Amino acid sequence: METASNVRGAVLALLAMGLYATHDVVIKTLGAQYPALQVLFFSSLLSFPLVMLVIMRDPTPGTLRPANPGWVALRTVVGVVAGMGSFFAFSQLPLAQVYAILFSAPLLVTILSIPILGERVGPHRWGAVVAGLIGVLIVLRPGAQALELGHAAALAAAMGSATTAVVLRKLGRAERPLVLLMWPMLGNFVATGASLALDYRPMELPHLALAGLIACLGLVAGFLLILAYRAGEAAIVAPMQYSQILWATAYGWIFFGEVLDLPTVLGATVIIGSGIYIVWREGRGGNSANRPVIASRIRAETVTAPRTSLLQRIWPPRP
Repeated sequence: METASNVRGAVLALLAMGLYATHDVVIKTLGAQYPALQVLFFSSLLSFPLVMLVIMRDPTPGTLRPANPGWVALRTVVGVVAGMGSFFAFSQLPLAQVYAILFSAPLLVTILSIPILGERVGPHRWGAVVAGLIGVLIVLRPGAQALELGHAAALAAAMGSATTAVVLRKLGRAERPLVLLMWPMLGNFVATGASLALDYRPMELPHLALAGLIACLGLVAGFLLILAYRAGEAAIVAPMQYSQILWATAYGWIFFGEVLDLPTVLGATVIIGSGIYIVWREGRGGNSANRPVIASRIRAETVTAPRTSLLQRIWPPRP
């Protein structure tokens, strides 16, 4: 029975990651014709009604006033930075290269969990972190290729996603999910809305529909991931996020003529191996009291795709 549940969880997670990858392909497609922040603005705007339908189910009474304003402000800022960074990176770089960099987020979560959560990280996980960061350097290969703003944006997205994950773990249930979902959305509207004054191109109706598709894909994928974690063990489900590199390879070749180069393959392999090892070590317990990587259910923050850990608190399982 347990094996069957884990298989079901893994399959649901793989499907969710396929939808997330499709979500990112649409971002890249629109980003080739419009400013990345404009695409983010309209995608998040069109996701707002869908997210509202979900958060109206939040049974916790209260207002939008945060109980921990400092941490919520930090979560808002890094969430907006992560969303802006990921949208810009997808519009500028090959899909597989963006994913390889974003996959460094679990490594950053492990590091940030030390000062923020008081996590104890032993030599095994430290070794995995160092190896993974070397993998990032292999992908970036500074000196061998010109580093672009897209690379910096992808790194900012990974750092923002990791910081968000650790802050949410720190807050636990001290804040309403509504507060933790709405403030980043409002911050995103302000930041990306202001960018429209600098660079705006009128969008055709079919392209607006694609922006709405981004919102739908993100939300459906989030719910599939909730079902995956409810069906299988977190240590089994969590590594399924790395399947996105396979989707990225296929989508990049089919739609954008992208071909994987050796440094990206080698670096991504090292990063993925390090991430899986960290998940495995956390799953075994040991020094990890918080299991920050497993608990964070890492997926690059985009604002258009609400974090699964928050959606699950609003959408409790049926009794």
